[in-house]
Amino acid sequence: MSGPAEGDRAPDFDMPTDGGARVRLTDLAGKPLVLYFYPKDDTPGCTREAQEFSSLAAEFARAGAAVVGVSRDTAKKHDRFKAKYDLNLTLGADEEGLVTEAYGVWVEKSMYGRKYMGIERATFLIGPDGRVARVWRKVSVPNHAQEVLDALQQLPVKHA
Repeated sequence: MSGPAEGDRAPDFDMPTDGGARVRLTDLAGKPLVLYFYPKDDTPGCTREAQEFSSLAAEFARAGAAVVGVSRDTAKKHDRFKAKYDLNLTLGADEEGLVTEAYGVWVEKSMYGRKYMGIERATFLIGPDGRVARVWRKVSVPNHAQEVLDALQQLPVKHA
């Protein structure tokens, strides 16, 4: 499995988001970023994960962090997903798979003996310095967003 490890510089990205905007790592420089990868909009685990991150949006904002969820769904599909569940976070549309591959989360999976490629549920906490502060792979959804928030609050604070 490839992708950045803790301490590595986070791979740059530029992708469309819900609402017709774009998200770039360079635009978020100087503040922490929670970049979480999930397989598909509007499926049970992915919906619960998005709802948990969304419910903690105010706490993440207070800690100065942006939260971006990434899947290979289209931006239009993200718009419908956000509206359906009233989600309060940015969803990146990695349709070409460049971001999921750069972060090493596009992996071979197996279900009922059938092998296929898909997104491994993973989260990267990127510090204000652009380096990966923490990595969670093969994420189990319940309480994951709170665990990420707790880790974020442990990051050293840089004073000007």
